[in-house]
Amino acid sequence: MHDETVDEDRIPELGLLTVPEEVWALAVRRAEVIGPLAEAGTAGAGAVEAAAEQLGISRRQVYVLLRRWREGQGVVSDLLPGRSSGGRGGQRLSAEVEAVIREVLRKHYLTRQRKTTAAVHREITRVCRTRGLPVPSLGAITRRIAVLDPHAETTARRGADAARALESAGGQVPPVSGVLEQVQIDHTVVDLIVVDEHHRLPIGRPYVTVAIDVFSRCIVGLVITLEAPSALSVGLCLAHMVTDKRAWLERLDIEGDWPMAGKPGELYLDNAAEFKSEALRRGCEQHGITLRYRPPGRPHYGGIIERVIGTLMEMVHELPGTTFSNPAQRGSYDSEAKAALTVAELEKWLALAVASYHGKIHGTIAQTPQAIWAAGTAQTPAVTVASETAFLVDFLPVIRRTLTRTGFVIDHVRYFSDALKPWIARRGQLDRFVIRRDPRDISRIWVLDPEGGSYLTVPYRTLSHPAVSVWEHRAAVERLRAEGRAQVDEEALFRMVEQMRTIADTAKSTTRKARRDAERRSKAGAAGPRDKPAVAVPPEDIPAGDAGRANATDAGSVAPFEVIEQW
Repeated sequence: MHDETVDEDRIPELGLLTVPEEVWALAVRRAEVIGPLAEAGTAGAGAVEAAAEQLGISRRQVYVLLRRWREGQGVVSDLLPGRSSGGRGGQRLSAEVEAVIREVLRKHYLTRQRKTTAAVHREITRVCRTRGLPVPSLGAITRRIAVLDPHAETTARRGADAARALESAGGQVPPVSGVLEQVQIDHTVVDLIVVDEHHRLPIGRPYVTVAIDVFSRCIVGLVITLEAPSALSVGLCLAHMVTDKRAWLERLDIEGDWPMAGKPGELYLDNAAEFKSEALRRGCEQHGITLRYRPPGRPHYGGIIERVIGTLMEMVHELPGTTFSNPAQRGSYDSEAKAALTVAELEKWLALAVASYHGKIHGTIAQTPQAIWAAGTAQTPAVTVASETAFLVDFLPVIRRTLTRTGFVIDHVRYFSDALKPWIARRGQLDRFVIRRDPRDISRIWVLDPEGGSYLTVPYRTLSHPAVSVWEHRAAVERLRAEGRAQVDEEALFRMVEQMRTIADTAKSTTRKARRDAERRSKAGAAGPRDKPAVAVPPEDIPAGDAGRANATDAGSVAPFEVIEQW
């Protein structure tokens, strides 16, 4: 992933997570009508009249929305109604009332008993009064029911048989007719043990998240992480998908070409928890990306992405340090002893593999993926995103905190910027702030302006502290508490991080020295020459010149790219 430097302190944001659900649903509906109308060029009277009828507004309001869409960024939040009055119906509902509504809808509306809206509203009224909360109107409940997923609602209230009419005919995967119309994303643990950057010692198996354009069969996103799949993995893959990949290829020192980038019309996902986060849902709605999930019990709906990942793992089995697919395949092969690639080297190797794949004839579509992509984008150019960081922020995990005189405190770490001072002066009148944090590097956070409009970048209060990941941070906290410290202070936390890093580095050096000594002893007693250490080399048929080729390799450590034709 390209480590983009953000020159500006603020990243535009229009309150994705501070907008009430019914107001957000209204903006989504407006975008579904106004977006295509704006893209069509000049809006004729007939088209404007039709849009006004669809949205239940006047023609004048349609023209107002068209102007806002064209002058804005072309995203859902451009069409949010004014929030000064809290939305139609008065003050917007509190988070506590929203939670009651969701709870009651789940327990009383989305059931086979099929209670009426009025009955559900009576139950919500009872619960709110019991908890001392304001009672929402019947209209607010009706609007929330109106934006429920039709298929999920029908399944819950009337059963799977009744919902079948809402699915594609014959149980077939919905057809796709254009580039980026549908993209499938999935993850898997890589069948390979990787080594660390400094001492080349084994550190475990990484995960790969892959996105493929269904129409062209081009791979449009690829992310390698050492953490298990999460909502962050999805956000990183989306950010990689929608931005120009040239800077990323340059960072990897690859001279190849990977022109496939752009925002998808639809993401097709399985039902894993990381694909159903609030941040992912609203982030996709903000950028006009539809989320679609595979029907349970129908694995062929995700067959394209699973076939790609399967072939990818077959290729990885040719690399040093592979774990193969199962113990029977691995046999007596010592995966840890043979491990040779770092995460960065694996990422580079996979990037070269994808570049080669795009130029080979695909067995299903009988053309090269890059040819289909070029033809498709010539007719309808892909929409890319200029700032990868600004896009990614919309998909990062959300934290809510109260502002103090010294800034924000998150997990024992303080964050401060002079730009916070105007908010600190009136912090008594402000609610908790919406904050985004990248788990890979917690040295900075993004704080949403309480009036909306942008995220402010706020660093550590103590700038000398090193950048750490949230996982490293949690390990340090657990270590401190194991030592009996009930209170964890920031200075002790970062001292513990440094100590843990020193211990790890020392252990790696000691292990490395022990291995070298054992190797010398083995060499002294061996009758014949010992094998050379395996080093990964990209396939010979990759059109990337000598850039990225490793120095030397054992025979058989290069993945055979002939299998790519099956993707």
